[in-house]
Amino acid sequence: MASAWDARPPGRLPLLLCLLLLRSPAQAAHIKKAEATTSAGAQAAEGQFDRYYHEAELSSVLREVAAAGSPGLARLFSIGRSVEGRPLWVLRLTAGLEPPPPDGDAGPDAAGPLLPGRPQVKLVGNMHGDETVSRQVLVYLARELVAGYHRGDPRLVRLLNTTDVYLMPSLNPDGFERAREGDCGLGDGDPPGPTGRDNSRGRDLNRSFPDQFRTGEPPALDDVPEVRALMDWIHRNKFVLSGNLHGGSVVASYPFDDSPEHKVTGIYSKTSDDEVFKYLAKAYASNHPIMKTGAPHCPGDEDETFKDGITNGAHWYDVEGGMQDYNYVWADCFEITLELSCCKYPPASQLRQEWENNRESLITLIEKVHIGVKGFVKDSVTGSGLENATISVAGINHNITTGRFGDFHRLLVPGTYNLTAVLTGYMPLTFNNVTVKEGPATEVNFSLRPTVTSVIPDTTEAVATSSTVAVPNIPPGTPPSHQPIQPKDFHHHHFPDMEIFLRRFANEYPNITRLYSLGKSVESRELYVMEISDNPGVHEPGEPEFKYIGNMHGNEVVGRELLLNLIEYLCKNFGTDPEVTDLVRNTRIHLMPSMNPDGYEKSQEGDSVSVVGRNNSNNFDLNRNFPDQFVQITDPAQPETIAVISWMKAYPFVLSANLHGGSLVVNYPYDDDEQGLATYSKSPDDAVFQQIALSYSKENIQMYQGRPCKNMYPTEYFPHGITNGAKWYNVPGGMQDWNYLHTNCFEVTIELGCVKYPFEKDLPKLWEQNRRSLIQFMKQVHQGVRGFVLDATDGRGILNATISVAEINHPVTTYKTGDYWRLLVPGTYKITASARGYNPATKNVTVKSEGAVQVNFTLVRSSTDSNHESKKGKGDSTNTDDANDPTTKEFETLIKDLSAENGLEDLMLRSSSNLALYRYHSYKDLSEFLRGLVMNYPQITNLTSLGQSAEYRHIWSLEISNKPNVSEPEEPKIRFVAGIHGNAPVGTELLLALAEFLCLNYKKNPAVTQLIDRTRIVIVPSLNPDGRERAQEKDCTSKKGQTNAHGKDLDTDFTNNASQPETKAIIENLIQKQDFSLSVALDGGSVLVTYPYDKPVQTVENKETLKHLASLYANNHPSMHMGQPSCPNKSDENIPGGVMRGAEWHSHLGSMKDYSVTYGHCPEITVYTSCCYFPSAVQLPSLWAENKKSLLSMLVEVHKGVHGFVKDKSGKPVSKAVIVLNEGIKVHTKEGGYFHVLLAPGFHNINAIADGYQQQHSQVFVHHDAASSVVIVFDTDNRIFGLPRELVVTVLGATMSALILTACIIWCICSIKSNRHKDGFHRLRQHHDEYEDEIRMMSTGSKKSLLSHEFQDETDTEEETLYSSKH
Repeated sequence: MASAWDARPPGRLPLLLCLLLLRSPAQAAHIKKAEATTSAGAQAAEGQFDRYYHEAELSSVLREVAAAGSPGLARLFSIGRSVEGRPLWVLRLTAGLEPPPPDGDAGPDAAGPLLPGRPQVKLVGNMHGDETVSRQVLVYLARELVAGYHRGDPRLVRLLNTTDVYLMPSLNPDGFERAREGDCGLGDGDPPGPTGRDNSRGRDLNRSFPDQFRTGEPPALDDVPEVRALMDWIHRNKFVLSGNLHGGSVVASYPFDDSPEHKVTGIYSKTSDDEVFKYLAKAYASNHPIMKTGAPHCPGDEDETFKDGITNGAHWYDVEGGMQDYNYVWADCFEITLELSCCKYPPASQLRQEWENNRESLITLIEKVHIGVKGFVKDSVTGSGLENATISVAGINHNITTGRFGDFHRLLVPGTYNLTAVLTGYMPLTFNNVTVKEGPATEVNFSLRPTVTSVIPDTTEAVATSSTVAVPNIPPGTPPSHQPIQPKDFHHHHFPDMEIFLRRFANEYPNITRLYSLGKSVESRELYVMEISDNPGVHEPGEPEFKYIGNMHGNEVVGRELLLNLIEYLCKNFGTDPEVTDLVRNTRIHLMPSMNPDGYEKSQEGDSVSVVGRNNSNNFDLNRNFPDQFVQITDPAQPETIAVISWMKAYPFVLSANLHGGSLVVNYPYDDDEQGLATYSKSPDDAVFQQIALSYSKENIQMYQGRPCKNMYPTEYFPHGITNGAKWYNVPGGMQDWNYLHTNCFEVTIELGCVKYPFEKDLPKLWEQNRRSLIQFMKQVHQGVRGFVLDATDGRGILNATISVAEINHPVTTYKTGDYWRLLVPGTYKITASARGYNPATKNVTVKSEGAVQVNFTLVRSSTDSNHESKKGKGDSTNTDDANDPTTKEFETLIKDLSAENGLEDLMLRSSSNLALYRYHSYKDLSEFLRGLVMNYPQITNLTSLGQSAEYRHIWSLEISNKPNVSEPEEPKIRFVAGIHGNAPVGTELLLALAEFLCLNYKKNPAVTQLIDRTRIVIVPSLNPDGRERAQEKDCTSKKGQTNAHGKDLDTDFTNNASQPETKAIIENLIQKQDFSLSVALDGGSVLVTYPYDKPVQTVENKETLKHLASLYANNHPSMHMGQPSCPNKSDENIPGGVMRGAEWHSHLGSMKDYSVTYGHCPEITVYTSCCYFPSAVQLPSLWAENKKSLLSMLVEVHKGVHGFVKDKSGKPVSKAVIVLNEGIKVHTKEGGYFHVLLAPGFHNINAIADGYQQQHSQVFVHHDAASSVVIVFDTDNRIFGLPRELVVTVLGATMSALILTACIIWCICSIKSNRHKDGFHRLRQHHDEYEDEIRMMSTGSKKSLLSHEFQDETDTEEETLYSSKH
């Protein structure tokens, strides 16, 4: 395949000749001369260099150049006009352009469409009107490129075939007309009068751009239409590289041009791409004969030098509001500033030399747009390019975004980089170790996988949708191009009316709405929320979530009506109004019109100051009912409060407002203080809260004035319409503070009017006063910093990573896919991402005033890599052998998809669910139903009896698997058990429905099929069939049938001395087999999930995992997670998250789940499915609908945790090894060396123990959406008595040697002693007479003298002497 850099031949000569015949002889000669001339200094006719082109001639020359080019090579257009109305001409040069429009339009649209994958370069001259060399040089460059392309110059043909070049000779044509030739800008000797540097309103264009370090007010663009036009042009395009051509010195200057300190000179203000900018500057300077010397010797600055001919802008001198910084900070464009000549407006006689000095440099700079990395970001499903995807480079704190075709060009110097592509609604993708070499860019293409795909993709709709995604943000104050549709439904909505309204809009706009309820009020009214999003019901990674809550105080009704108006406004304008469309596409919006519907119904129209209806039906003020940081709230938590708290914990809200009435002001945290006084109580994010509060008040003129209710509160004044809550008055137990302190959400309280319950006729006026404020406030969710925290090993998002900002004591955490949002005011921050088990990472981030800065973090795990550990004798945490099996990869992807938000909903939507849930099954019916399943689905079912009840009924066990009754130890095994209490048969019916659902969808639904193929599912629908036969339908509280036929509560009989046949059957045939990974027991009498233990214990081993499993079930249930069972006689029961430890709910001994954990090494949770033990059969369909997703979630969850394989060094599997997790939980390896254990996400320690082998240690990281595989390799145990074999052998050898040596010494000494005694007696016999005298002496004197004198053998050794003297 030909490279993009291959030259393409230009058009044929006859075509050009035809064009020439149409032109005047002078023009033809002019072009012919250009063709014939090849030297750098003679690319055009003689006379080109003898004058400067003023306005009329410049326009004429540019038209001539554009017309002289080959067809499709050039377009001339104007991006706008100067103060005095002169056109701001731009000449576009690139091959393959479409013919210009026939109407001769020369405006911005005349530029023509962009070309996919072709990088854009712009060169802008004459920004200062009196710096004129660039104006002429860019015209010469245009002629050179056009002529060179025509004559087939390979370099220039290649350049224009692959590059989109834009040449703008003059940004300040008005200033040029005032400037005077010969004015070098030196003062002395220059012509008198104005210089022409500024525009016609006296504004320096290179000090008039928005600046990241600006100290004063932003520039007034009305005074600089040239700057406004250029900014608009930049944002309509995707420029990659730019040059800003000036005069007054000879040097290449690069960003930043100023610094926060704004010191006049000497501050090196470095960008994140400092190396790239130096590379670009050197590319220009090194080809310029004067610039490369670094010593331009300009008059007045003869001693000024620049190393390599380049300089950092701020280090040279500080320029606030410069164009080059604007390009880099606010666009994706890398711009450098090029000072071309010491004299700003040299005589025309020097123009030829200036062209020759700069020709090669200009062409080389344009060519540098092709360095670094380039490619496309596309949708993996549709293959279409993705606009505005973010491309980030690890270690470089500057991101770029893709163009409208999904194309990108990221300038980089040679090196190795990690690149990540991120886009809302898609999973991020990272390419590691991308090598960039000198020369053409390395191509890297990203294919991003959508987080949610439709069930039946509609290609036409998908294309239409993608074409409307990139709707620009509309700046405040900009009049829309059309008038949005305004709401028409202005009246007070009582609850039935509001309910109808919400259902109507949810029905009419199903593609962007989802109506759901958080629970019920005290009087059982639904607490409705309307979600508005382009993907309702789905959290799109990277997309922030926003909420408005209205009518918290029942008699403060304006918020309720405004949110209903807002729903109508957003729905009716989506797809037609750019502002609304952009907001809905990029934000997940939740609108709760009424948090206190009961109080509303008691309130009265016209109320201004009363408290009638303010509180809920239990007469509690809901805005004093939240836990408080300073005050102990003693009032019981109300159902409405509990529902909202559960809601706020379940969604990653970023920004929120609580809409009230009674004044007109935006009130921000904190709402109270430690002393309970009315004093300013500042939060760590006080600046952020002031900014977002002002965003609302500024759009409401009356509010912004700060004196809202003069008749009611004449002394009340709120500067700019905002106030700190506690400074106004103290509110303990408020909702806004709870949001800030306990979630990632920043919430303010907005008082919408002095009258709490205004008359209906005032509602249209209230909408008009607040509609802009409501929209602008929502936009604030896109301020600050956003991004992803990813695992460096596998690129997955890290859940609950912490994002902290230096010097602001308020961290936020990441959501499920590692995405985060952190609201901040403009400035520079040091931001750190950290997570348990990872090394933290810190970046310096500059936050701008418009839009959030994307900052991604990639964290490296802090633990030692498991593969290295295995080399040290530890467990090898590598993938199992089938890890590369395509079907395994496919299944892993399925589990991840099903774990994603709404993944299970997609599964259920695609499933057949025509189940006959209209009656309960007696024992006989249940038996026949199970036999019927086996007869109809024999290939995936097996029915066995675990034993018999006290009355000899079978305790049936149904296995569903692709190989039923065949041992497959490598597959996880899950059991569902119901009916332990016969009076609670809902669980039995749910398990029968689950069994039928799985069978019906096998080989029809791919997801269900794979789950069955890779899971061993055991269903025990009725553990207590005898009790079930005694229980009676619709008996909600009776204990009849709770026990078995012997009157024993079976959930107290799971002990080592079990007495009941039902209990023994479960223990012996299920639990003690120790081959289950998870057990789910269904019971009745409430709506919650309990986890072990039921017995009172001080500590719960593996509590984090057990609670995680219980929470998973509750969170997939529509109401259970809210923690309000609302059961009769227990209406005030509050169960946080719908999950509780068994002993904290109903403590008892001998429970099935305790026995399962302790002796079966299997975690078990108990699900209580309904308040009524035995509800009417008509409720069964709704109960199945409520629990279906949760039950399926258990089938998905059993495939997570840790899958392990234990073997010895020879590869032989090690069965019955003990796997100890986190020094507590134990499981055993199955036949074939397999083990599987469920664990909460995070790091876990593993110890493996087996007889005859060395103990192994390993650490594993468990993901929330996938299993982790571990292979543990045992070494033979070389230990004796607990000590290393080598040590024991050495010690024993040394001991034996010592014993032998000691024995030898003793034998030798004994032998010597024996010989000496014999010799002594021999001497006694020889000298008997003499010896008698000595004997006499010995009896009265010293034995020592005897032995040491007369009879000491002088030939004895010292050792013998010593021995003798001792004896």
